[in-house]
Amino acid sequence: MPIWNQTNVNHLLARTLFGFSAKDSQQAMGYGSFTELINKALLVDNPLPVAPNSWVTATPVQAQQDDGSAGNWYRELTYWWYNRMLGEELNMREKMVLFFHNHFSNERDKVTYPQYMYQQNQLFRKYAFGNFKQLVKDVTIDPSMLIYLDGNNSRGSSANENYAREVMELFTLGIGNYTETDIKQAAKVFSGWQVKGLVSAFDSTRWYTDATVTVFNKAAKFKYDTLIDWIFEQKAAAEFICRKLYQEFVYYKPNEAFVLQMADVFRKNNFEIKPLLSFLLSSDEFYKASIQGSKIKNPTELMVGSAKLLQMKATDTVNLYELSKTLQMQLFQPPNVAGWPGQREWISSTTYSHRGGFTDSLLTGKRYNGVAVTGKLDTLPFARSFATSEKAVEFVDELVGLALRFPLSDVRKKFLLDTMLDGTTVMNWTTYVVSADTRINKFLKTLMRLPEYQLC
Repeated sequence: MPIWNQTNVNHLLARTLFGFSAKDSQQAMGYGSFTELINKALLVDNPLPVAPNSWVTATPVQAQQDDGSAGNWYRELTYWWYNRMLGEELNMREKMVLFFHNHFSNERDKVTYPQYMYQQNQLFRKYAFGNFKQLVKDVTIDPSMLIYLDGNNSRGSSANENYAREVMELFTLGIGNYTETDIKQAAKVFSGWQVKGLVSAFDSTRWYTDATVTVFNKAAKFKYDTLIDWIFEQKAAAEFICRKLYQEFVYYKPNEAFVLQMADVFRKNNFEIKPLLSFLLSSDEFYKASIQGSKIKNPTELMVGSAKLLQMKATDTVNLYELSKTLQMQLFQPPNVAGWPGQREWISSTTYSHRGGFTDSLLTGKRYNGVAVTGKLDTLPFARSFATSEKAVEFVDELVGLALRFPLSDVRKKFLLDTMLDGTTVMNWTTYVVSADTRINKFLKTLMRLPEYQLC
């Protein structure tokens, strides 16, 4: 069992949440053990949130595209999801929703009605800690997926192979664990489903008529759900999803020996996500010093996490929405069916400067292009919420410990301290002088522009 201390707890929060505040960290420490924190907070099942608006039940019609309603609703849906992340408290569910959104990647450019993407988003929320096998079954006939991978137009006599290929290659097994024949035969089984209004419906006249099909050397009259069951009987299935979870929450280069341990837990628990996550988050592997501070924050983690770090009372979700495009992670618009590749792909000469521009905007109230944003930090109340605010050295140490997972050298800490002091001395430091807010903002700006701040 890993050591229970502030460093490890903050690492756990950094990986399972979209950032955290000092209050979140203190609350987490109050649980007293990883078992309590993980099982009584992070992995607790909560009711599904209320829909963003009544349009989620509106039958899709062309007029919604023509008058711009669909685009406006997609914006509203994105704001709604950002607010779920900002208000997640000590619960991992929204992080899993994003994981599944990237795993079962769908693009709004093709799924043009947000009603379908909302349904899928709630589906991921429903199964965030649930049964992964059942989630794959539900995704198979999910209207958004039927549209995105062309199952909507697939007939058994001329089956579209897109979903059959991706369900094996990207969703369950991985390259090298199936044949082209498996794909062609499976495509027949997945035919027959169409989107009717807001739901999917099965039409037996569009299904395959063969007596049997053969997939992974088994001949049977498969239905879509029994075929998914058979796919999960393949050894690679458990290992594949466990590897992806490891890469997302632990390290981008998987420890294959540990992935096998995860897969064993997954199979023994009939592909239930919650016991698998509990095992992972309680393991010594997860808390290795070499793992901490090794993940490059994705743009959503950076933006939402920065707002939470600064305890923003009102985060400008329009700012998040617009910057997400520049930072190359617009929600509901991944680059392709494989999703966002992540890690080092998040950083370029362009995106790095805009990352700093975003964190600056929380302090200045203006975007990099001069456009005003709402929710500018009220600096002095924020600073004075820390008991160390009148002790310069301790205040800098506390903020560094809260904001950074990558160890900072004494030289770098002194640089941050000198930045905040801005010519005054440690002995003369106080937040009760006219220039205090300017000095603290300068310190926070420098802190959040550090390369180390890009890591979690």
